[in-house]
Amino acid sequence: MLAFGERIAREARIGDVIALEGGLGAGKTTLARGILAGLGLAGEAPSPSFAIVQPYDIPEVRLPVAHVDLYRLDGVEETEELALGDYLMDSLLLIEWPDRLGDALWPHALHLTIMADGDDARRLTANVPPAWTERWSQL
Repeated sequence: MLAFGERIAREARIGDVIALEGGLGAGKTTLARGILAGLGLAGEAPSPSFAIVQPYDIPEVRLPVAHVDLYRLDGVEETEELALGDYLMDSLLLIEWPDRLGDALWPHALHLTIMADGDDARRLTANVPPAWTERWSQL
């Protein structure tokens, strides 16, 4: 998951949304950490479970990132208060538990679903929007 996250980071751009879905312990945060490492983050990224939004800025990473964990939110109304769309002007947006957004997930989001498939194995399903089609083939 870490290595795959690093490959995704090579193709990530400002304005991208990467939605990470899966059950508890599926590997969402690990994949996000791989993306952040691929963007240059030297230390281990904390899970944003309690902060909800964990921002990273240049020079810590090569492009600004907002790492979001919506697990603790109860509904779409609470996600609206975060004004996540504002991050798209100058950041990459990584969202764990994107289902909490309801129908408000951006149509250009790269949507990755991770399922545990045994003890250490993971199965990843990607919904690749047109904005990612060419980049996805480079992974």
